[in-house]
Amino acid sequence: MNESSWGAPPGTGQWGPPDHGPAASLRGVAPPVPAGPVHDRGDAAQTRPMPIVPEPGGHQDDHRDIRDDRGAARLSGPPFRDDRPQEPMPTSLPGSDSAPNPEKPKKKSAGRNLRAAIGVGAGLGAVILASLFVYKPVFIGVIAIAVVVGLWELTSRLSERKDIRVPLVPLAVGGTAMVVAGYVRGAEGAWVAMALTALAVLVWRMTEAPENYLRDVTAGVFAAFYVPFLATFVALMLAAGDDGPQRVLTFLLLTVVSDTGAYAVGWRFGRKKLAPRISPGKTREGLVGAVLFAMVAGALCMEFLIKGGAWWQGLLLGLAVAASATLGDLGESMIKRDLGIKDMGTLLPGHGGIMDRLDSLLPTAPVVWLLFVIFVGSG
Repeated sequence: MNESSWGAPPGTGQWGPPDHGPAASLRGVAPPVPAGPVHDRGDAAQTRPMPIVPEPGGHQDDHRDIRDDRGAARLSGPPFRDDRPQEPMPTSLPGSDSAPNPEKPKKKSAGRNLRAAIGVGAGLGAVILASLFVYKPVFIGVIAIAVVVGLWELTSRLSERKDIRVPLVPLAVGGTAMVVAGYVRGAEGAWVAMALTALAVLVWRMTEAPENYLRDVTAGVFAAFYVPFLATFVALMLAAGDDGPQRVLTFLLLTVVSDTGAYAVGWRFGRKKLAPRISPGKTREGLVGAVLFAMVAGALCMEFLIKGGAWWQGLLLGLAVAASATLGDLGESMIKRDLGIKDMGTLLPGHGGIMDRLDSLLPTAPVVWLLFVIFVGSG
């Protein structure tokens, strides 16, 4: 509190005698009325205006002596000598429902509908497992459907947000052919189908105006590589002998476990941002959780699911999956940020679109396929 709010000390010559004048009136004592004749104005005690009460919201502690145009000091501040800060009046009676409560720390939000996400994830898992272990060609059909839907979401967003006209028909046909060729003819068949799909995109786009032709076909070739070609490595894993379904199951489990570990640890302990300009929700602590979860799951899967596998190979496999899955997630986040969207679609409640689930699976598929070939052979 500033000393000016208390008034100048007696004897300074500015405020007059201690029991008279405005200083006395400030203490509630009225100054005596002079009994003699009216003195000249120059000899009369100066009459000061009422102190200016600060408006609500102002800084009440910032009191200053302000002098008027005659050189006399005016007091600015609280009108009472005891100017201790007054407590605000309660807005309602204590104990009432409308009484203000002290601010409580906000609970962390999971950021999505967990109930819907878990339900949709369980449903997809049941479809995948049933098709994977009952009749393998049915699972190839599941991959082809996911590829076509993912291409539709990607090309739709490119058209809506960037006006990039990517021909969907040759991509859908060529993408399905890639998956089937990879399962039937191996890697050579997948490469041939990829080349023919790129050629089909170039020819199909010629039926429209030449403006932005290079931009559109470049996006089309990128879409052919990003979605169906990377998905073909899942078909290659499935075709690898008797343990093909186990290899695909290991690939899916490690990717899901990595994503779950990153989500759980990052939501609970995440503090340091991993890539704030790309994906503000991802943290370094979440990445550590992804690595740990995936390495443990990889050791168990290689030891008990893969014929000829070893637990230490599973540790390396889990580490590689956590890295590739995180990079794949960041890669699609870059695409979505460039397009100015949050999700690629709304087909899967709690997840977004198909591409929002394939983002970490697609770049992980070739990594897992290659490590399986190195560790236990191609089958």
